[in-house]
Amino acid sequence: MRVVIAEDEFLLREGISRILADEGHEIVATAGDAEDLVGKVGAYRPDLVLTDIRMPPDFTDDGLRAAKRIRQEFPGTAVVVLSQYVDATGAMELLADGANGIGYLLKRRILNLEDFLDSVQRVAAGGSSIDSDVISSMVRREVRDHKDGGIAQLTPRRLEVLQLMAQGYSNARIARELFVTEKAIARSIALIFVSLDLPPDPDDHRRVLAVMRFLDR
Repeated sequence: MRVVIAEDEFLLREGISRILADEGHEIVATAGDAEDLVGKVGAYRPDLVLTDIRMPPDFTDDGLRAAKRIRQEFPGTAVVVLSQYVDATGAMELLADGANGIGYLLKRRILNLEDFLDSVQRVAAGGSSIDSDVISSMVRREVRDHKDGGIAQLTPRRLEVLQLMAQGYSNARIARELFVTEKAIARSIALIFVSLDLPPDPDDHRRVLAVMRFLDR
């Protein structure tokens, strides 16, 4: 897999590069600011981009804006955004046009190499990986802003299942995480779909739609 990494902190940029290179991925370029990132994506056409949200020149949401621009100009490029803090608004903006090939991870998750690498691979393959803390914040915002929405109807356990679905977990893994049977998880997911008014889909996109439902409000 060919990767471009954008991170203004040198040590973190080099650390991520080493982690991915050790897994056999090719780091085709690195960038220290948002404009440089967009230029290098255009020049190298990587399979995946990893970018920090806060980058030069403004140190606000430059990386997020670059990620959205990359998704528009190079739609086949998967993007993983790394953030120091939970930013529900930024996540919703990034995911507004769909979650396929999108990741939003908190930087502390990098310390768990197995989960980090699993997330990167999943996003590169066209899936999604949204940090559970980010999903929790997005759900709380949805419940606050849309009291009558489908999300507000979900029980705490179903919200927990929904958060794990957002991380790309299979039914089997969700069952292991929650110490219940796969049958119980399948039943919870079916009830989530009913609560969110998501009918059967031949391509079974409902898992993503269930998480992103409130983005369509």
